[in-house]
Amino acid sequence: MDKILKNATVVTSNYVKKMDLGIQNGKIAVLAEDLEMPGEVIDCTGKLVLAGGVDVHAHLNEPGYTWREDYLHGTKAAAAGGTTCFVDMPLQNTPSLISGQIFHDKEKAVAGKSYVDYAFWGGLIENNLDEMIGMKECGVKALKAFVSPSGPDYPSASIGLIYHAMKIAAKHDILLGFHCEDYTMITFNQEMAIKEGKNTWRDYLDARPVIAEEIAVQNILDMAEETGAKVHICHVSHPRVAERIKKAKQKGIRVTAETCPHYLIYSEEDVIRGKGVFKCSPPLRRPEARDALWEYVNDGTLSCIVSDHSPAAPKEKADTLSVWDIWGGISGLQTGMQIMYEYGVRQGKISLNTFAAIMSENAASIFRLPGKGRIEVGMDADLVIFDPEKEWKITPESLYYLNPISAFCGLTGKGITEKTFVRGKLVYDNGAFSEIPEGKLLK
Repeated sequence: MDKILKNATVVTSNYVKKMDLGIQNGKIAVLAEDLEMPGEVIDCTGKLVLAGGVDVHAHLNEPGYTWREDYLHGTKAAAAGGTTCFVDMPLQNTPSLISGQIFHDKEKAVAGKSYVDYAFWGGLIENNLDEMIGMKECGVKALKAFVSPSGPDYPSASIGLIYHAMKIAAKHDILLGFHCEDYTMITFNQEMAIKEGKNTWRDYLDARPVIAEEIAVQNILDMAEETGAKVHICHVSHPRVAERIKKAKQKGIRVTAETCPHYLIYSEEDVIRGKGVFKCSPPLRRPEARDALWEYVNDGTLSCIVSDHSPAAPKEKADTLSVWDIWGGISGLQTGMQIMYEYGVRQGKISLNTFAAIMSENAASIFRLPGKGRIEVGMDADLVIFDPEKEWKITPESLYYLNPISAFCGLTGKGITEKTFVRGKLVYDNGAFSEIPEGKLLK
């Protein structure tokens, strides 16, 4: 073996078992209770060994908005947090990834800059229906559309266009993902608030009510039922929304969904107290909604936990700005695994098996990421050695982002990534990184 992880507590969605793990040629080659073979031995006594995290919702901003984040910094952060593969969103790029040609341009722009493996989302906007099949053939894992306000460089998609896109997607087996907040309701609420001179965090929260998320999700579910398309609901923020998705799954509608750590541990009270660093969309909800959302993680309605890593420069998060102008997004690519271990596993909200499923296995399956997400012979040796007892505190100094700003700063807990392997190569080791970023694009 190239490497042997000895005395590991291996955690998967199906079991937690003491065993040894052999790595050869970048793959998991052997799983055995007592592996006696030549090879570099890494003692994992007292440590968990997990499949590397799979984050299917991250904004790395390259090429284009690289004053917010770039691949070198963002993927170092991913590796430090135990994420070995991510799927990069198509917006906050110049240009947005909305065609096959732009796919190839982005591929060249980020080549050789990632410490972990990666894939791309493609974009679905009002005028690129004829690019859907071409983007899939290039290798995008899904197409993302907004049914909410999304900014001038990435136009929202109309219901009519989405319905037509779903018929194409169903025929060609393309996964469609959606940011679900009703465009007209949010736009009207925000315009009225600004006209009336309202500029508090309560006003921002009121402009994006839960009903706007529910309406948008229900529209997507109804069209998915009609067309047979596979749809993925991004960043579910409220149990009422999750309940609609649960009922749709029970009807046989082809829907999966995700949520984020910030919706599970924070609430609108944090927005009001903490101000701009907690601004995101959909916004944080009431404490009782936050607490109830865990039920849908446990029952599988919410298949995966993602960061929705959406960084910003300090001036874009400044509390001197209007609540309407502060950048909406939370940086979380590095911290998801440790937060979900502390607030989920250690606090008794989820099991270790569920932790493995939601942080890695389910996302790899939904987005068809070959070799990723599972500890099985023949799979990529994307592995994390995780110390369940090591204490941590998230500080700006502990973050590897280009802009070390995060709503999670100040949190403390136990359980953190010690070593991260990507295809058998040690890319992160207790604060040190491999010399050369060798992450690959998954097509």
